[in-house]
Amino acid sequence: MSLFFGVVIAIGWIFSGAYGNPSILYFAVFFSILMNVVGYWFSDKIALALHHAKPVEMKSNPELYRILENLSITAGLPMPKFYLIQDPAPNAFATGRNPKNASVAVTTGLLEKLERSELEGVLAHELSHIGNRDMLVSTVAVVLVGFVSIVADMFMRSMWFGGMSNDDDRGKAGGFLVIIGILLSILAPIFASLIHLAISRRREFLADASGALLTRYPEGLASALGKIASYGRPIRTATNATAHLFFENPFGADRDGDGIPDHKQKTPWIVKIFSTHPPIEERIKILKNLKV
Repeated sequence: MSLFFGVVIAIGWIFSGAYGNPSILYFAVFFSILMNVVGYWFSDKIALALHHAKPVEMKSNPELYRILENLSITAGLPMPKFYLIQDPAPNAFATGRNPKNASVAVTTGLLEKLERSELEGVLAHELSHIGNRDMLVSTVAVVLVGFVSIVADMFMRSMWFGGMSNDDDRGKAGGFLVIIGILLSILAPIFASLIHLAISRRREFLADASGALLTRYPEGLASALGKIASYGRPIRTATNATAHLFFENPFGADRDGDGIPDHKQKTPWIVKIFSTHPPIEERIKILKNLKV
């Protein structure tokens, strides 16, 4: 996160110098923050609506409801709102701006394919996301990515449409800043997105460890990951905008080519850095070696 803020400050300084007008930068910051604050407050409702999630009632599914309720008590968290997604692909996600306004959603495929200990592991993982305030971390990262992307886009548009200042007094230093600004406007959004994805992957490792400590049975979570990885079809309602929320990448980008974890088969590095989740085989290996 410190690196992320450093990148944003550097980009702001370069673009301000290239424009010769810091007021445009202030507007970009304001617009980006406003856009992402609105997303922070309503992202949970948007995510649940996109996946057609329906509330789970105690009366309709008492066993499932009690599993989440008991885990919430153990974790010292308020009972989140519970939702069910009608989809055969096994997966789950947590969302919400804080523990008091959190929601957990699971697919029907998850309930059909996992045993109780495995299901507990997945739900403990999602509760750990809530307890670790991962939604807040993700929102901060999205704010910074949005800021970088908007400023970079504004810079390129000004170059094409003549909005750049042509003050000759700026001399070679001004021309150098313009060249640096062009390079940053192309590379900065990519770099910012890669940092965001790296943060997302680290939070997944943390949620795995926290979930295993919560259930005291990391083998259950590791077994659940193996079963989920062996399912080859994505969630029907999956989108790139919500992929980072899920327990496992809904498009299978974190799986080996055959869809089954194999420690001898390495995931290509290019796939790793552009994935919202760490490779499943790495997650399973860490869980199997975890002592609780």
